[in-house]
Amino acid sequence: MVGSRERERVAGELRRRIRAGDPGPGGRLPSEDELAGLHGADPAAVRGALALLRAEGLVGERDAPGTVVLAPRRAVVRSSERHQWEKDRARADLRERRATGATENDTGSVVDDLEFSARYGRVDADPDLADALGVPKGTALLERVYRTRHRDEDAPFSLTSSYLVLDLVESNPDLLDETREPWPGGTQSQLRTVGVEVDRVEERITARPPTPDEADGLGLGAGAAVMVLRKTSIDTRGRVVDWSEVILPGDRSEAVFTTRLERW
Repeated sequence: MVGSRERERVAGELRRRIRAGDPGPGGRLPSEDELAGLHGADPAAVRGALALLRAEGLVGERDAPGTVVLAPRRAVVRSSERHQWEKDRARADLRERRATGATENDTGSVVDDLEFSARYGRVDADPDLADALGVPKGTALLERVYRTRHRDEDAPFSLTSSYLVLDLVESNPDLLDETREPWPGGTQSQLRTVGVEVDRVEERITARPPTPDEADGLGLGAGAAVMVLRKTSIDTRGRVVDWSEVILPGDRSEAVFTTRLERW
């Protein structure tokens, strides 16, 4: 317990210094032995503190020996109010829809800051997807895999996979074409082109350690967790019209839930 408290104390002192810019991004921390002397701590506690800071994405290693302060990655703040914002934009004019998308809204970026990629493919619903979408196993689906990152960073904000029932959207060939992405206004705007209005969105969030591929894809340090968000969009006829899984890096993502209460 004492060792744990000492580790947390050292981590807190280093965290405050780093956030104050001492040292700034790219700067190196003193050696572990020097840090132990500076903080009056056991070397094991210093190693534990540095491990915590690595998991938080504050420090890392580079080619040369030593621990380097990393530039802070842009945070993603995902609010429950984003869905109404997106629905309102589905009926806005094209210029307004092109100006700012959901990712820009979540990260405070502008369109020119971002690099976006999309990969589409046809898949047959396995038991889990069939259950999520409320369709028979083997139903043809359109799988869409999205990655968006800031131009100054090497990792995307999230790993997103979205599934639509192919029969629902194939009347508009543009919705099957990945080169049309990023679609102004997002998924709700796409669904509107085939006469679908989203009535409600249900989201379930869990946390877990990342898989090796997720850790590599999101640039996560050892010990960092991911948030797994599963989103179900239901239309005004009660059909599930989109099911998505979003893997968010736990070290730079925040989920904000705002619940509007009916007044007395």
